[in-house]
Amino acid sequence: MDAEGSMSSQSREDTEVTLYDTTLRDGMQQEGMSVSVDEKVRIALKLDELGIHYIEGGFPSSNPKEVAFFKAMEGEALCTAELVAFGMTRRRGVKAGNDPGLRVLAETFPGIVALVGKTWSLHLREVLHVGPDENLRIVADSVGFLVGQGKRVFYDAEHFFDAYADDAVYALRCVRAAADAGAALVCLCDTNGATLPADVGRVVAEVRADVEVPLGIHCHNDAECAVAGSLAAVAAGATQVQGTINGYGERCGNANLVSIVPALQLKMGRPVLPPGQLERLTEAAYFVADICNMEVSAHQPYVGRTAFAHKGGLHVAAVESVPQTFEHIDPAQVGNEQRIVISELSGKGAVVRKAQELGIAIDGEDERVGRILRHLKDREHKGYQYEAADGSFDLFLRSELGEREPLFRLESFRVIVEKREDGRAVIEATIKVHVGGERIISTAEGNGPVNALDAALRQAITRKYPHLADIELVNFKVRILDEDKGTGAVTRVLLDASDGEDVWGATGVSENIIEASWEALVDSIEYGMVHSQENEAAGLGPRRGKERCDVSPSDGGADGAARDGGSR
Repeated sequence: MDAEGSMSSQSREDTEVTLYDTTLRDGMQQEGMSVSVDEKVRIALKLDELGIHYIEGGFPSSNPKEVAFFKAMEGEALCTAELVAFGMTRRRGVKAGNDPGLRVLAETFPGIVALVGKTWSLHLREVLHVGPDENLRIVADSVGFLVGQGKRVFYDAEHFFDAYADDAVYALRCVRAAADAGAALVCLCDTNGATLPADVGRVVAEVRADVEVPLGIHCHNDAECAVAGSLAAVAAGATQVQGTINGYGERCGNANLVSIVPALQLKMGRPVLPPGQLERLTEAAYFVADICNMEVSAHQPYVGRTAFAHKGGLHVAAVESVPQTFEHIDPAQVGNEQRIVISELSGKGAVVRKAQELGIAIDGEDERVGRILRHLKDREHKGYQYEAADGSFDLFLRSELGEREPLFRLESFRVIVEKREDGRAVIEATIKVHVGGERIISTAEGNGPVNALDAALRQAITRKYPHLADIELVNFKVRILDEDKGTGAVTRVLLDASDGEDVWGATGVSENIIEASWEALVDSIEYGMVHSQENEAAGLGPRRGKERCDVSPSDGGADGAARDGGSR
């Protein structure tokens, strides 16, 4: 960000409500949650595309993956968001300038740093083993050092609400220590997630009246109050809301930004996203969920599949006549749709929009739309999901509209896995395909069945399609859809492929994991070829940086823990 951009962002904390996403750091502390560096980049770009103001990328002094992520993001020009690096206050007995963690933050490229420190006397006694005055010096030294290094510091007052209940005077001294040292904002953290919304609002109002520094709110969901507490904090004067997509996070999770954003924008009159971007909320929620190999709960407010679903009787008659009788908002406002469970009429708009993106003139009255929708629902019933499989959905729609030309025709494939006495496993794949009227047999080895199939297929068709050399698989995920059926369960495979610039997803579904993988593999390669050829024909380069963005930067909207994880 240039100096002008920094000044504009600096003023946000004073006057607007900003969104601070910590999915890539705090969200990753959820049990079973892990993503690669490339996946973190994809999530960050999706959050930026949505219009999030601040993206906390990770804790660079904790592990090499975080460092690699920040390195990868140096080449990305964000449209609306600013990247934030997370860290902690200096260690006891170490000067701030000599603290390894603070040195890493000072040398990491983001201009904003989120710094977490202790506030609660219980932690001072039992965790840090320092006195109250020494803790204030730790806070002031750490914030002051990073400010002196040219960083803008958001100070996270860990366990603030527990600390305030225990000793309000000292908790306020911690806030002032950070503010006086130059913190641009102090975020009040309900780290244990135990504070009720009324108490959150009361405490934020009292702190707001006592200090001039802008305040943020960071709630965990242990008492199922994180969203309500965050909204109460904004009503009381907080101007930054921290949370994660779909509420991911340790224990019971963090405040769910997917619920907070529409509540702020539609119910509290706080326009936190750029115009038109709220409609992309559902898409973003499912995109992040699929990248994280998680399911979005069907009952999740605003974006869940059943959030605006109605089944039978008076409810259906009422919503068909006057939707607001049983819908608190128009679902289209958040990119969702009304569903009449016994009907096939929902979802036409999505089909029409996708067709138009492909340059196919079609409207909701076209008889093809109803047929496509029925086939799509049939596929969804079988286990297909397309939220993060944009390549497969594109090809599905082309097939339905008669616009798809397969790269080849499969005659058969065979995969042999040989386990040898010395412990080695050798995987060999043989495929028989017809390409341009020619029958080709190809055999290749790989480090796994999918890798071997990929190698054999490329070997067979690369002569006719040299673009394949630019396309490679970058991710592979497997999800068992009906676990109670054991080895007979249906499997969904999600593959990500890249041409070195763009990344797209493809999916396959089958009771046979190899067959599901093959289907996803073929879609990933075929879509990559179509995508590359269309870009060439249109004279377009890959979408990167600012060219990727189709929204204008928002000028409105928002703004140490234990060393083993940086909890807030």
